[in-house]
Amino acid sequence: MKRDIYLSDRPLEESLQGYMEMLRSQGALRPGRSEKIPVEKAAGRVTSAPVFAANSSPHYHASAMDGIAVRSADTFGASEKTPKTIRLGETAMVVDTGDPLPEGCDSVIMIEDVHFTAEDVFEIISAAAPWQHVRVIGEDIVATEMIVPANHRIRPIDIGGLLAGGITEIYVHPSPRVALLPTGTELVQPGSELRPGDIIEYNTRVFASLVEEWGGRPVRFDIAVDKYDLLKDLIGKAVEQNDIVLVNAGSSAGREDFTAEIIGELGSVHTHGVAIKPGKPVILGIIAGKPVVGVPGYPVSAVLCMELFVRPIIYGMLGSVAPSRPHMDALASRKIVSSLGVEEFVRVKLGQVGQKVIATPISRGAGVIMSLIRADGILRVPRLSEGFNAGQTVSVELLRPLEEVKETAVVIGSHDIALDVLANFLRVAYPGASLSSAHVGSLGGLNALKRGEAHCAGTHLLDEETGDYNVSYIKRLLPDRKMVLVNLVYRDQGLMVARGNPWGIKGVQDLAGEGVSYINRQRGAGTRVLLDYKLKELGVDPEKIQGYEREEYTHMSVAAAVAGGSADAGMGIRAAAGSLGLDFISVAEERYDLCIPAEYMETPYIARILEVMKTGEFKAAVKKLGGYDLRDCGKIMWE
Repeated sequence: MKRDIYLSDRPLEESLQGYMEMLRSQGALRPGRSEKIPVEKAAGRVTSAPVFAANSSPHYHASAMDGIAVRSADTFGASEKTPKTIRLGETAMVVDTGDPLPEGCDSVIMIEDVHFTAEDVFEIISAAAPWQHVRVIGEDIVATEMIVPANHRIRPIDIGGLLAGGITEIYVHPSPRVALLPTGTELVQPGSELRPGDIIEYNTRVFASLVEEWGGRPVRFDIAVDKYDLLKDLIGKAVEQNDIVLVNAGSSAGREDFTAEIIGELGSVHTHGVAIKPGKPVILGIIAGKPVVGVPGYPVSAVLCMELFVRPIIYGMLGSVAPSRPHMDALASRKIVSSLGVEEFVRVKLGQVGQKVIATPISRGAGVIMSLIRADGILRVPRLSEGFNAGQTVSVELLRPLEEVKETAVVIGSHDIALDVLANFLRVAYPGASLSSAHVGSLGGLNALKRGEAHCAGTHLLDEETGDYNVSYIKRLLPDRKMVLVNLVYRDQGLMVARGNPWGIKGVQDLAGEGVSYINRQRGAGTRVLLDYKLKELGVDPEKIQGYEREEYTHMSVAAAVAGGSADAGMGIRAAAGSLGLDFISVAEERYDLCIPAEYMETPYIARILEVMKTGEFKAAVKKLGGYDLRDCGKIMWE
């Protein structure tokens, strides 16, 4: 049983609004029957009715200070010239903070403002106003006063107010039960021994945490194989037992993608295919008056669809509206190209450089869960736009506090694994600080410094004439700015090949061999400059290298391509080869520096980095990777 590709390909707003209206019209967003729970267990729950105080707080006139309770009329006329003498008795009694105000008293004089002339006699030099330093009945809460309204999400402070008002139990909306159905013959549970083709099932674990965060109750099912009748029966049972059903994977157009057809057979499909990227194959349906959503299998697509479509449903069933995240303006650190007609959600790293906040795109692959972990914000590319230019102002939805963004050191330029190690040790030494590393190549990094978009740039550009690194490029690209070159590492650059070196590659000259496929670094990368220098030195024509135009942005991406068999060789560092078990043919030792504008040397962003670079723990961790020499780590090489 197989259906055609997409039933629809609607714009996001049209899809979401139309779906929510359909759910409301069928009563699918109506909260369930209220339940009574203890106030002490109510944090995060949503009230189904207003809550009124059973008693006042305080419920008696209480002293607000340590002092003496008096009748204010007895203090009139007191002044520095004519002190008033009062004897302790029925209308003048010593009280502590919180004590009931004695009968006949209407004011409290702070103990600091009285002078005892005898054991039971004191004098004052200023009169006490009526009800001075007294917490009167109902000052905080008045009996019958509404403490919280209906559809209010209970916060920890609300619990205190409710208990103070004499309320020990409240009625709340039931947490929607959300069924999570992982589907796919290829899925295996976390911890299983992996075979080629196996995919670890972690999406529904992520979904469960999101559902709990939004106020729902997740119910995770076992993995279901891709069989039509089995899935149909499973979805039917999930609908009977739960308020919302999420079917993960099977939403696209593959041979075993049955979700849309099953939802259509059991109920109706409102939308299949939304003009967003990632997340296009999402299915929005309804069965027996309950929302059923087909969530794409790729993790980035899945999380985005959860936030866009499932989050508002859960909040709607709780009688509330999903809160929006804060936004801020930033400058795009590099050009962002997007397809016309699709609204794209691009995850970015953020950092403040001077008065500018810089947004650097990270991997845009729908299957790259690390992009979810590393992202500081989300940049939306409108459906009728083809993207943004480098340096263009963009609006970014924040995924972490602005205060953390402002403490981020922005490093743009060449990629090196030592930067990842540096970022970790920086976070350990300074928990409030972080490092944002964007991999655009050495030349791209120097140009980012030129535009004022980075605190420093990683660079390893070889000057073919002098054999020196970086200086001539800095003089040419940044002639009017005082710059400092600080060494991070010396590293072993070479060719990464599969274990056993099946093609017998001995050097760069062998890359032009028949049948050998190569994967290159992007233009402007120091690794590519080194390769081109070696090819020129050996008289090898780059056009004879199969795959010379195929580009990746990091050493690890190149290593992964070789390890996965999509390329036979790629230039990179020994540490990257070692991390994936590849063989390595050394080509040259190169110097990798951090190029830093002199005016940033004393800023916390750079000072913290330089301090961490000097630690023995950092150096030991980098050496352990292999292929590194840290003889000049932290040393100023040129300024």
